[in-house]
Amino acid sequence: MTLIQTIIIAIVEGLTEFLPVSSTGHMIITQHLLGVEPGNPFVHAFTFIIQFGAILSVVCLYWRRFFRLDRTPAPEGSGAVGRFLHKWNFYWLLLVGVLPAVVIGLLAKKSGLLDWLLDSVHVVAVMLVVGGVFMLFCDRIFDKGAEENRITTKRAFTIGLFQCISVIPGVSRSMATIVGGMQQKLTRKSAAEFSFFLAVPTMAGATLLDLIEMFKDDAAWVNAHNITMLAVGCVVAFFVALLAMKWFVSFVTKYGFKAFGWYRIAVGSIILILLLAGQSLAMVD
Repeated sequence: MTLIQTIIIAIVEGLTEFLPVSSTGHMIITQHLLGVEPGNPFVHAFTFIIQFGAILSVVCLYWRRFFRLDRTPAPEGSGAVGRFLHKWNFYWLLLVGVLPAVVIGLLAKKSGLLDWLLDSVHVVAVMLVVGGVFMLFCDRIFDKGAEENRITTKRAFTIGLFQCISVIPGVSRSMATIVGGMQQKLTRKSAAEFSFFLAVPTMAGATLLDLIEMFKDDAAWVNAHNITMLAVGCVVAFFVALLAMKWFVSFVTKYGFKAFGWYRIAVGSIILILLLAGQSLAMVD
């Protein structure tokens, strides 16, 4: 990958990581448009690692939530375990929420399904359209009387189950977890913020797993050029995501998801038409 390709893909990642349009799907499409070699182990690693760079912007923006224990009194009758969980409740909820993704992610990785999905722009295009159609109606389906802001253990686990759907590129981790939150009667803002928080341990785990696998299988990709590209990608994705995240919370709270639904349908349809017509997506060879 060249420096220009790296910067462009990182900008796309930062812009789309927190939007319900699938950042992984957009990076796969962008890689094809830029003529980046598909199936390359380093490209697979790059796709995951710079997502973690973007996710770190959540810790920066919400640092008070990430580095503060709950000092409010525990409910009456709470035992020692109850008081402990109350104090560390934020981290407990993240742990519960990330467990389903750990199990499904490991199974998908070991079966080779994940690598196959990452190489398939057809899957991305189809899921963009399918997800887009769903998003046209999700406000009407899930947003009726949503007034809850409190995340419980049960809600965190359910949202974690929804997150597992995003193993399919084009679905969008953000969309899956926000919809999961809304299905649990959370407000759009609360669902979006917990989606951001849950992304941190999820992508940290995915990044660590990918690095371990790559070092174990073939460390030939570890050279000065690739390390530099990873560093540039993470930094660019971090700053772009920081700006995009602030805008997204405000937009989705006011207007919902319909605009993102139409966008997904438009992009997915264009890609499918090009593929069915036998056209290559690569703008450069």
